[in-house]
Amino acid sequence: MAICGIDEAGRGPWAGPVVAAAVILPPKGRPKGIADSKALNAETRAELALAIRACAVSVGVGVASVEEIDKLNILRASHLAMLRAFEALSERPSAALVDGNMAPDLPCDVEPIIDGDAIAPLISAASIIAKVERDRMMTELCALHPGYLFAKHKGYGTPEHQEALKRLGPCPIHRRSFKSVQAALAAAGGTLI
Repeated sequence: MAICGIDEAGRGPWAGPVVAAAVILPPKGRPKGIADSKALNAETRAELALAIRACAVSVGVGVASVEEIDKLNILRASHLAMLRAFEALSERPSAALVDGNMAPDLPCDVEPIIDGDAIAPLISAASIIAKVERDRMMTELCALHPGYLFAKHKGYGTPEHQEALKRLGPCPIHRRSFKSVQAALAAAGGTLI
C-alpha cells in the first residue's frame, strides 16, 4: 500500500499560479539531503528534484491558475492543485501525508501534518518538486511579462516587485484578490496590462 507526500508552492506570492506535487518514493534508495524546499538553495533543489524524479515510484504535479485563485481563494485553489497532483500520479496511493493543518478532499486517507515539509521526507520531496516546477513557470512567465523581475522573486512581495507593481501596474498573472495587487490596480485606474 503506497503512501504519497503532497505539498504546494506559491500560496503567498502576489503573482502566478499555485503548484502542488504528489510524490511516492520507494522505501529504500531515496536521495540523500531531502529537506524542506525552503531550507535549500536553488541549485540543491534542482539537483534533488532530478534525483527524486529518477527514483520515485510516481510523481504528479498539479496547478491552479491565477483565475482559480481569484475565484476560489488561495486555500481552496491550493487544495485543487493538490487534488490535481494526486490525480496525476501513475499509481493510486492508499494514503496521503499533506503539509499543513487542513486536509484537501482526496480519494484516500489523508493526514495533514503541520510543518510536514520539514519533518516528513515524503512531504519534503513533494515540496522540492512543487517549488522547482513553480520557479520554472515563473521564469517562463518573466519573459512574457518583462519589467516585473518574476524570474528573480517568483512573484513574492519583494521591494523590487512592489516597485514594479507601482510603476507598471498589475499584469494578467497578478492575483487580483490579493490586497497589494488590489491597491496597485486601483492606483492604475483599474485596468490590467
